[in-house]
Amino acid sequence: MASRLSYTKAQRLLSRQDFDRVYQRDHFAADDVLVIRATRRHSPADQSRLGLAVSKKVGNAVVRNRWKRRIREAFRGQQHELPAGMDIVVRPRKGAVCDYHAIAISLSKLMQRLDRKMPPAEQP
Repeated sequence: MASRLSYTKAQRLLSRQDFDRVYQRDHFAADDVLVIRATRRHSPADQSRLGLAVSKKVGNAVVRNRWKRRIREAFRGQQHELPAGMDIVVRPRKGAVCDYHAIAISLSKLMQRLDRKMPPAEQP
């Protein structure tokens, strides 16, 4: 079961081009905890990939790393219930509290909202 809920390198946005492609699209959703930007991948059967953008405005290194760990864990735990075939970049909302349960609920809700409002996969 551990391999089923893993967070592999294939599920991460790693290159600058991947981040730029997500930021070029104008699809985003936000609430009191998170802001998510997203774009669809070419194959909707692909797993969704996660990128993190946690700036120094959020706090010192300890606070930023706590946010990143909790966002990754929420994504890892819910990856099979979230919409597939999306690249997402997640950042914390200014002034939000780093609470795991709030992050998990927010991530799920915002991903569902983005899935409904985004058009089908866009061609490169």
